[in-house]
Amino acid sequence: MPDHVSPERRSFIMSQVGQKDTKPELSLRRALHRLGYRYSLHRRDLPGRPDIVFPSRRKVIFVHGCFWHGHGCRWGKLPKSRPEYWVPKIETNKERDNRVLTELHDIGWDSMVIWQCEIRDLDATVRRVEDYLSR
Repeated sequence: MPDHVSPERRSFIMSQVGQKDTKPELSLRRALHRLGYRYSLHRRDLPGRPDIVFPSRRKVIFVHGCFWHGHGCRWGKLPKSRPEYWVPKIETNKERDNRVLTELHDIGWDSMVIWQCEIRDLDATVRRVEDYLSR
């Protein structure tokens, strides 16, 4: 199925996709900050540049977009157009995510992945994060 927008328009649309400070990430960060948690952001010296870093606890949190990271929820479904592009693209992202989590574990960091769809129930997500941080 061909793309229904011009290559220039598609390029613009894709350029607008954020990599950090996304709405789900900001929602979670605000909630954690209100509870008194302090953290670093997007540490370049750690594999995968985690979204939220708790250096004293050696714990990190990744806030993954369901579509871009291949989550199995309704927001993680691939488009019907150009599957020859999207399937390898998302699979590569998933492989990289797994590699990053392994690298973090190997250097002594604990990691947690929060999915975009989980942020819809922010209270439950914050409770999960609090449990994770208290372990």
